[in-house]
Formats: sequence, structure tokens, C-alpha cells
Amino acid sequence: MTKLLGISGALRKASTNTALLRQAAEIFTHSAFVEGDLNLPLYNGDVEEADGIPASVQTLADQIKAADAIIIASPEYNKGITGVIKNALDWVSRTEGNPWAGKPVAIMSAAAGRAGGERSQYALRLALAPFDIDLVQAPELLVGSNFQEFDATGKLINERYVATLTTLMEKLRAKL
Repeated sequence: MTKLLGISGALRKASTNTALLRQAAEIFTHSAFVEGDLNLPLYNGDVEEADGIPASVQTLADQIKAADAIIIASPEYNKGITGVIKNALDWVSRTEGNPWAGKPVAIMSAAAGRAGGERSQYALRLALAPFDIDLVQAPELLVGSNFQEFDATGKLINERYVATLTTLMEKLRAKL
């Protein structure tokens, strides 16, 4: 069974990005799905030097390393990626080796604006570049006006978005 890791750039319980991530995992099928926890301490070199890598960061790095494929869903905060994603990338970069190396990764976003997180996806692509991932380049899934695009159970209601998400997951699976 494929090990699929999901990373949401939002910590909010009712996050549409977390809902999007979970729907992506359902579409991916035949996988053991785990959600990474980005509720990590802020990166601080002094803390790292004094105490080493926090256990929560090592857990995330181990999950990345164990995954066969990774999906990341991120909102757009102030025209960029969220602080929790950047913080997680910074911390994981400090762990032994590079757990991201060669991993198939698909990214997606849901945001309140019409562009659906386009800038955040661009920034995320830049932030992931040093990790040597195998990124699914297309299709881009950018869910705009996100609070109108999900039903009460957290499922996408727009068939065009569902079709794009399905194609994205098929392309991710093809990289395995």
C-alpha cells in the first residue's frame, strides 16, 4: 500500500485547505494516508544548538522520508506561503540528510481571492526548490472564493475543481 503524506499550510480546524487535502487523499486511493502536523516551535538556531531537533520536527521529517508521495495544500497569506509551511521547511532542512529528495509532490491551494492562491503556489515552488523534489508541474489546482466552493462536509462542489484534482492525483500516482 502506498504511503501518502498530506501537509496542510493551515492550522485552523475548519481549513478548506485541510479539506482539500483530505479529498485529494480519497481520490488518490489505495494509500495509507497520514497528515503531517505543522504545529511546530518557531525555528531558532539557538534552540537547535542547545536542545537539538525538537521531537515534533523529527517526526515530520521521518514522515516525509517514509512517504511514497506527498501532497501539500496551502492557503495564501499576504500574497505568499503561510508561516507554518515556511517554518516547517526551515526546521526539516536542519534534520539529518534530505528526507524530501526525489519525493513525488503535488501542490494545491484554496484561498478567498479569485486567483485561488496562485501567488502562494509560486512561492511554495520556490521554497521547495532546494529540496530536490519531483514536483507534479500541472495541472495547477487553484480553488478561488474557497468558502463558496466546499459543502458542509468539506467536499468540493464544483465539478471542474474535482476533475482537476482527480487529474492532479493521477499524475502524482504516475510518478510512483
